[in-house]
Amino acid sequence: MHRSILSTVLNSQNYALLDLSSKVEYALLALLELASHHGKKLPLTMSEITAKQPIPERYLEQILTNLRRAGLVESQRGSKGGFVLVSEPWQITMLEIVTLVEGKRKEKDPSDSPTLEKTLVYKVWEQANAASIEVLDRYTLQDLCQERETRAQQGPMYYI
Repeated sequence: MHRSILSTVLNSQNYALLDLSSKVEYALLALLELASHHGKKLPLTMSEITAKQPIPERYLEQILTNLRRAGLVESQRGSKGGFVLVSEPWQITMLEIVTLVEGKRKEKDPSDSPTLEKTLVYKVWEQANAASIEVLDRYTLQDLCQERETRAQQGPMYYI
Protein backbone atom coordinates (compact mmCIF):
# COMPACT_ATOMS: atom_id res chain seq x y z
CA MET A 1 0.00 0.00 0.00
CA HIS A 2 2.73 2.49 0.94
CA ARG A 3 4.71 1.60 -2.18
CA SER A 4 1.82 2.50 -4.51
CA ILE A 5 1.29 5.88 -2.83
CA LEU A 6 5.02 6.59 -3.03
CA SER A 7 5.13 5.52 -6.69
CA THR A 8 2.22 7.82 -7.50
CA VAL A 9 3.95 10.75 -5.80
CA LEU A 10 7.32 10.05 -7.43
CA ASN A 11 5.77 9.66 -10.89
CA SER A 12 4.00 13.01 -10.55
CA GLN A 13 5.68 15.67 -12.67
CA ASN A 14 5.18 18.21 -9.89
CA TYR A 15 7.21 16.30 -7.31
CA ALA A 16 10.70 17.49 -6.43
CA LEU A 17 12.70 16.10 -3.55
CA LEU A 18 15.33 18.82 -3.83
CA ASP A 19 13.82 22.20 -4.61
CA LEU A 20 15.43 24.88 -6.76
CA SER A 21 15.16 28.25 -5.04
CA SER A 22 14.15 31.25 -7.14
CA LYS A 23 17.41 32.91 -6.10
CA VAL A 24 19.48 30.07 -7.61
CA GLU A 25 17.19 29.81 -10.64
CA TYR A 26 17.52 33.52 -11.44
CA ALA A 27 21.29 33.43 -10.92
CA LEU A 28 21.59 30.47 -13.30
CA LEU A 29 19.41 32.17 -15.93
CA ALA A 30 21.39 35.40 -15.72
CA LEU A 31 24.71 33.56 -15.89
CA LEU A 32 23.45 31.52 -18.83
CA GLU A 33 22.81 34.76 -20.74
CA LEU A 34 26.24 36.11 -19.79
CA ALA A 35 27.85 32.81 -20.82
CA SER A 36 26.07 32.95 -24.19
CA HIS A 37 27.69 36.32 -24.88
CA HIS A 38 31.06 35.52 -23.32
CA GLY A 39 33.04 35.36 -26.57
CA LYS A 40 31.58 38.61 -27.90
CA LYS A 41 33.48 40.77 -25.39
CA LEU A 42 30.45 43.05 -25.05
CA PRO A 43 28.88 43.41 -21.61
CA LEU A 44 25.18 42.71 -21.17
CA THR A 45 23.01 45.23 -19.38
CA MET A 46 20.41 44.19 -16.84
CA SER A 47 17.72 45.27 -19.31
CA GLU A 48 19.12 42.95 -21.97
CA ILE A 49 19.15 40.06 -19.51
CA THR A 50 15.60 40.69 -18.28
CA ALA A 51 14.38 41.02 -21.88
CA LYS A 52 15.48 37.42 -22.48
CA GLN A 53 14.83 35.91 -19.07
CA PRO A 54 11.85 36.33 -16.71
CA ILE A 55 13.85 37.86 -13.85
CA PRO A 56 12.57 40.88 -11.90
CA GLU A 57 15.11 43.67 -12.48
CA ARG A 58 15.44 44.63 -8.81
CA TYR A 59 16.09 41.00 -7.91
CA LEU A 60 18.59 40.66 -10.76
CA GLU A 61 20.46 43.70 -9.47
CA GLN A 62 20.92 42.03 -6.07
CA ILE A 63 21.98 38.73 -7.65
CA LEU A 64 24.53 40.35 -9.98
CA THR A 65 25.92 42.43 -7.12
CA ASN A 66 26.45 39.26 -5.08
CA LEU A 67 28.01 37.45 -8.05
CA ARG A 68 30.32 40.44 -8.60
CA ARG A 69 31.40 40.42 -4.96
CA ALA A 70 32.08 36.68 -5.26
CA GLY A 71 34.29 37.34 -8.31
CA LEU A 72 32.14 35.47 -10.83
CA VAL A 73 31.13 38.53 -12.87
CA GLU A 74 32.53 42.00 -13.45
CA SER A 75 30.56 45.17 -13.97
CA GLN A 76 31.58 47.82 -16.46
CA ARG A 77 30.35 51.38 -16.14
CA GLY A 78 29.45 53.82 -18.83
CA SER A 79 27.18 53.98 -21.85
CA LYS A 80 28.49 50.64 -23.11
CA GLY A 81 28.61 49.13 -19.64
CA GLY A 82 27.01 46.06 -18.20
CA PHE A 83 28.10 42.71 -16.86
CA VAL A 84 30.52 40.06 -18.15
CA LEU A 85 31.68 36.68 -16.88
CA VAL A 86 35.15 36.69 -15.35
CA SER A 87 35.91 33.03 -16.14
CA GLU A 88 35.27 30.85 -19.15
CA PRO A 89 31.81 29.20 -19.09
CA TRP A 90 33.34 25.71 -19.07
CA GLN A 91 35.17 26.57 -15.84
CA ILE A 92 32.04 27.48 -13.85
CA THR A 93 30.10 24.54 -12.43
CA MET A 94 26.51 24.60 -11.31
CA LEU A 95 27.74 23.51 -7.88
CA GLU A 96 29.93 26.62 -7.67
CA ILE A 97 26.96 28.83 -8.55
CA VAL A 98 24.60 27.15 -6.08
CA THR A 99 27.22 27.40 -3.33
CA LEU A 100 27.89 31.08 -4.07
CA VAL A 101 24.21 31.97 -4.13
CA GLU A 102 22.94 29.82 -1.26
CA GLY A 103 26.08 29.68 0.85
CA LYS A 104 27.52 26.54 2.35
CA ARG A 105 25.04 24.33 4.11
CA LYS A 106 25.52 23.82 7.78
CA GLU A 107 26.52 20.27 8.57
CA LYS A 108 24.43 18.42 11.09
CA ASP A 109 26.09 17.97 14.46
CA PRO A 110 26.24 14.21 15.20
CA SER A 111 25.12 14.90 18.77
CA ASP A 112 21.81 16.15 17.29
CA SER A 113 20.99 12.59 16.18
CA PRO A 114 21.92 10.31 19.08
CA THR A 115 19.44 7.50 18.37
CA LEU A 116 20.16 4.62 16.02
CA GLU A 117 17.12 5.45 13.91
CA LYS A 118 18.10 9.10 13.45
CA THR A 119 21.64 8.04 12.58
CA LEU A 120 20.31 5.68 9.88
CA VAL A 121 18.02 8.36 8.42
CA TYR A 122 20.83 10.94 8.28
CA LYS A 123 23.18 8.41 6.69
CA VAL A 124 20.79 7.96 3.76
CA TRP A 125 20.19 11.73 3.56
CA GLU A 126 23.95 12.33 3.41
CA GLN A 127 24.20 9.92 0.47
CA ALA A 128 21.42 11.75 -1.36
CA ASN A 129 23.18 15.06 -0.68
CA ALA A 130 26.50 13.67 -1.93
CA ALA A 131 24.81 12.46 -5.13
CA SER A 132 23.27 15.89 -5.77
CA ILE A 133 26.65 17.55 -5.21
CA GLU A 134 28.25 15.14 -7.69
CA VAL A 135 25.65 15.93 -10.37
CA LEU A 136 25.86 19.71 -9.88
CA ASP A 137 29.65 19.54 -10.04
CA ARG A 138 29.48 17.62 -13.32
CA TYR A 139 27.61 20.37 -15.26
CA THR A 140 29.04 23.72 -16.29
CA LEU A 141 27.58 26.88 -17.78
CA GLN A 142 29.07 25.76 -21.10
CA ASP A 143 27.06 22.52 -20.89
CA LEU A 144 23.87 24.52 -20.38
CA CYS A 145 24.71 26.82 -23.31
CA GLN A 146 25.36 23.86 -25.60
CA GLU A 147 22.17 22.10 -24.56
CA ARG A 148 20.14 25.29 -25.11
CA GLU A 149 21.64 25.70 -28.58
CA THR A 150 20.94 22.07 -29.47
CA ARG A 151 17.32 22.31 -28.36
CA ALA A 152 16.82 25.66 -30.10
CA GLN A 153 18.05 24.17 -33.38
CA GLN A 154 15.68 21.22 -33.07
CA GLY A 155 12.69 23.53 -32.89
CA PRO A 156 9.42 22.80 -31.12
CA MET A 157 8.20 19.22 -30.74
CA TYR A 158 4.61 18.52 -31.71
CA TYR A 159 2.78 15.51 -30.34
CA ILE A 160 -0.39 13.97 -31.68
